[in-house]
Amino acid sequence: MKRKTRIDLVDQREYAFHGCLPEEAIIGSDYLINVRAWANVNHSASTDDLNDTLDYVALRRIVSEEMAIRANLLETVLERITTRVLKEHPIVERIKVSLAKLNPPLDGDVKAVRVVWAVRR
Repeated sequence: MKRKTRIDLVDQREYAFHGCLPEEAIIGSDYLINVRAWANVNHSASTDDLNDTLDYVALRRIVSEEMAIRANLLETVLERITTRVLKEHPIVERIKVSLAKLNPPLDGDVKAVRVVWAVRR
């Protein structure tokens, strides 16, 4: 039996300094990141070995490291996250990442802006 597993990293909170406005580089903002990754885990299900599966701790670390590198655009951060996950974790067949800036500096009352990026091998 061939199984596909989806691993979700839900609402990882990070404080970062992304944005096009000069004050965003100084003040920073709160972000919520969600990662959804699909992988074939047939082998790891039988070996029960963390080295054979997609480690969600490694996913969280990649998100944190890439969020710490300033960018003007959220799309740039999403590209870095998805590229790294696919490069470092060949077991991943498909990945979808959403990045939400909470309380963005917009003219009006907006809870968040979110950009979603999806990549398939």
